[in-house]
Amino acid sequence: MDTIIGIDLGTSTTEAAVYQDGKPVIMLNFDGKEVTPSVVGLDDTGNVIVGEKAEGQQLLAPERTVREVKRLIGTDELVTMGKRQYSPVEISSMILSYVRNYAGKYLDSDITRAVISVPAYFDELQRQETMEAGRAAGFMVDRIINEPTAAALSYGLEHMDEESYVLVYDLGGGTFDVTLLEMFEGVLEVKASSGDNKLGGKDFDQRLIDYLVRQFQQKHGIDLTKDLYAMARVRDEALRCKIALSAQEEYAVQLPVLIMKDDVPYAMDEIVTRVKFEELIQDLVERTHEPIRVVLSDSGISASELDKILLVGGSTRVPLVRKDIEAYFGRKPEAAVDPDYAVAQGAAIQAAIIAGLMDEDNEIVMTDVNPYTLGVRTIHGYDDEYMSVIIPRNKTIPTTKKQRYYTSWDGQTAAVIEVYQGESSNVRYNHCIGEFVLKGIPDRAAGKEAIEVSFSYNQNGMLQVTGTVVSTGEEASIEINMLNTKEERVDVSGWKSSGLAGDYRTVIRRVEKWLKNHADDENAEKLLYNLKKAVMEEDEDLAEEYEEKLHYYVGE
Repeated sequence: MDTIIGIDLGTSTTEAAVYQDGKPVIMLNFDGKEVTPSVVGLDDTGNVIVGEKAEGQQLLAPERTVREVKRLIGTDELVTMGKRQYSPVEISSMILSYVRNYAGKYLDSDITRAVISVPAYFDELQRQETMEAGRAAGFMVDRIINEPTAAALSYGLEHMDEESYVLVYDLGGGTFDVTLLEMFEGVLEVKASSGDNKLGGKDFDQRLIDYLVRQFQQKHGIDLTKDLYAMARVRDEALRCKIALSAQEEYAVQLPVLIMKDDVPYAMDEIVTRVKFEELIQDLVERTHEPIRVVLSDSGISASELDKILLVGGSTRVPLVRKDIEAYFGRKPEAAVDPDYAVAQGAAIQAAIIAGLMDEDNEIVMTDVNPYTLGVRTIHGYDDEYMSVIIPRNKTIPTTKKQRYYTSWDGQTAAVIEVYQGESSNVRYNHCIGEFVLKGIPDRAAGKEAIEVSFSYNQNGMLQVTGTVVSTGEEASIEINMLNTKEERVDVSGWKSSGLAGDYRTVIRRVEKWLKNHADDENAEKLLYNLKKAVMEEDEDLAEEYEEKLHYYVGE
């Protein structure tokens, strides 16, 4: 039987484990290390390098080095490395190829199968692109597993006889997840998950970087952000500072000859205290409260009912994070798993379950939940943008749910079934993840023909949607594969030359200005892109539609 390994593809670091002799074992990479920096670069000859070698050239060749690409999974954003641009999938596949190669050396066999972990709050596209990165690296991806669930598996292997509610608090380099599980008689049942895909140690680093840059500019009148190499050194030193402040009260940031101006060398010499660092990141740490509240609410389990709080992810080593958790729950969290390795170990346990390697004494049954509400667009009263929920968030998966709908007008012979993901009752604020047309509806009066829509959600978080005409059995379906349905973006800068440009220039400029202060609002950005595209193609009806949506959305 082929060996299946578990991989924790992290924002900052990547680890891989294999199940051996009744336990998960972290494998050593080519540098003899358990941890591989999630950094990719091109060396002087143009060859791809991964891990410590790539990280080592970051200061000397930042233009040929890429890091923290996990945050870009599921977006259209490209990264530049050398003379060309790469997609997040391409960069991720390079990291996974490195893992595959060193795992093969470690196990002395060709490794072609893997379980890969993802943040619990990853959406369909992000999961699909993670799988695509795995396939591009030569893996058959047997399972996508949520990171907190994997960590719970790692804990559960040694505590299968417990009956308890466990909250997994997972704060990594780029993402935050919180998951509540119930453990009983060898069963791990996920009750609820929530999170923030743009919150992690990277954001702590950035606050420190911004502070150091501001201090430098105040002292010397020099903007370091204009110098790629200087910023690479500041970024590297900020990371050292953050790590040091987890063990000591202050750290001396010293960067000699950081930058030259008018042939004069300038150095950075700054004392950063833990108090100051905590002041810089206080609001970021407090952002973890809302996902915790959601998980407790969705699960129906109060904070006082929790038996254990497990910390996962390197960023949980920051003292303020631990103090905040203790203050929120009124007690200290557990140190029952290794925050760096628990996810990879849990992925390896899942791999062992798939491969049938677990003996009866260690057998674990696991369930998980979908992180986002799923539904279809329907007409509700006078609202034709209403999202009808079919599978609510935090529903145990795998699951199949059905909902019946009726024709909306006389003589309706076809229905467009639009599938959405999100928490708003209005589809314009959610993500359309697929659509298809159901034909063959008998020509009858409105409301006289029924359509049954079925959602089947599997353990990898993939969705099968089927529409059926109840009276005839006519059927159409779609497997939600965001890799195939993802819109190919075109250059829309040509909108300015369109005959419609004058009619929409004001609203476009207003929204562009608004987005400068709301850069993370992907919905508004997408609406603006669609408006520019419609203007460029001189589609007046579509342009009016998107102008109206933007006016409503941003309040302009």
